[in-house]
Amino acid sequence: SQAIELNPKLAEAYLNRGGAKQTKGDLEGAIADENQAIELNPKLAEAYFNRGLAKSTKGDLEEAIADFNQAIELNPKLGAAYLNRGLAKQTKGDVEGAIEDDNQAIELNPKFAAAYLNRGQVKQTKGDLEGAIADDDQAIGLNPKLADAYYGRGIAKQTKGDFDSAIADFDEAIALHPKLVEGYINRGFAKRNKGELKGAFSDFNEAILLDPKF
Repeated sequence: SQAIELNPKLAEAYLNRGGAKQTKGDLEGAIADENQAIELNPKLAEAYFNRGLAKSTKGDLEEAIADFNQAIELNPKLGAAYLNRGLAKQTKGDVEGAIEDDNQAIELNPKFAAAYLNRGQVKQTKGDLEGAIADDDQAIGLNPKLADAYYGRGIAKQTKGDFDSAIADFDEAIALHPKLVEGYINRGFAKRNKGELKGAFSDFNEAILLDPKF
């Protein structure tokens, strides 16, 4: 705010303040600041990207995709824009479009763990379990503390009927994220399918304690 007071036309100041507001959950304030940044500098790719993130969080997916499109047009090497455009497309049900964006993000940065994670989720949606597991393997190799990758791989293995490996992945996901309700639920299902009813009951009970709505 002080930078803006000193120089109201400093687009980057609005950009950064918008990012800070978004982190605090003030999406409308974030969008207003990114609008101002774009007005001052229409070629500031990061402002379109940040505004797209805020709109995506609000559920305005079409507008978010339009902002990510603009960010990519201005900076074709902005891998995070492809990643988040892919997420928005995935939410809208555009599976192929999501995979294309994840592919592009990975091509730009082969060590982009989140892109492998997201592509794995989309492949699982398509029923490509082996492809999903391969992407989760890659994500875990790049970031061994990525709980969602263990969880996603566990779901794929559980769907395949590989309950022991699924349980091992859910164990790892829960160790990294002890409040992952879905981890307990699905580990409980895997244990129940193996006939381990006491362990299944314990997991379902833990899930209920964490979130009574389950």
